Amino acid sequence: MKRLINAALAALFLLSACAGKNTQKLTQVRLPVGYIPNVQFAPLYMAVQKGYFVAQGIQVTFDYSMENDITALVGADTDQFGIVSGEQVLLARAKGLPVVYVTAWYQQYPVSVVAKAEQGIKTPADLKGKTIGLPGMYGANYIGLRALLHAGGLTEADVKLDSIGYTQVEALAADRDQAVSVYSNNEPIQLKAQGYQLDELRLADYVKLASNGLITNEKTLSSRPELVQGMIKAILQGTADAIADPEAAYQASLSFVENLAQADTAVQKQVLATTIEFWKADRLGYSDPQSWDNMQSVLLEMGLLTQPLELSKAFNNDYVP
Repeated sequence: MKRLINAALAALFLLSACAGKNTQKLTQVRLPVGYIPNVQFAPLYMAVQKGYFVAQGIQVTFDYSMENDITALVGADTDQFGIVSGEQVLLARAKGLPVVYVTAWYQQYPVSVVAKAEQGIKTPADLKGKTIGLPGMYGANYIGLRALLHAGGLTEADVKLDSIGYTQVEALAADRDQAVSVYSNNEPIQLKAQGYQLDELRLADYVKLASNGLITNEKTLSSRPELVQGMIKAILQGTADAIADPEAAYQASLSFVENLAQADTAVQKQVLATTIEFWKADRLGYSDPQSWDNMQSVLLEMGLLTQPLELSKAFNNDYVP
């Protein structure tokens, strides 16, 4: 027995020594994700918890920055990676920022406009004359709303936009706004849980656009391809695990999302379940070229781009397993 204990202690010492050695070699990566800590980031939390980043020689920390700041940080090489939606990549490249989208996380653009059923908003055209709340005139909520208006033959001049920060649930519940632009996998679930009857216009039902994914910059892509591959592999491993085991994904989130344990468990698990549907794909990480053509067309029609970009430089699937 003593011999077994000594052997176990020796093995533990060896593992500890190796772990310490590996830690010194880890590449430090700050990953801006564009939102507050949330169960929607469960694949990232699982990738940390299961050691997928460390296995790739990466020590990752999450930065919950505003989405419109992320492309500037990555373009300037202040950060080497970030999570943003597809339009941010094109808008950044139009400004000369050398950002590149290297793996798709969401396969559908997860923005909706929701309203209480009594408003009678059944199609995008029904938004005409309505006051619509959204976090601000930036990011996916804004672009998704603009795309929905376009699908209904409307422009921004046909509605009144109300910048309310991330308070869409409260604003709609209190009738401050007649409709709100939200993430399809979050606020509609919270509102329904409070008993509200809603009509929801999902952008993904009208057009397929390049959605949320991992970006890097041209410098990192050329000088550290192994780092790019490592980030992608870890994130996709976490995503595959979350899809396969939602309960484990939820449990992993408890360590990263403050007050998640005090939140409505049923609602948060429904948020996660709905989000998982946006990640599913035959080939995780693959970005559909047609979604980029569609995104560019929408931005050109909106006047947010003045001329077409070379899309082959904006995204690629070369590093997707």
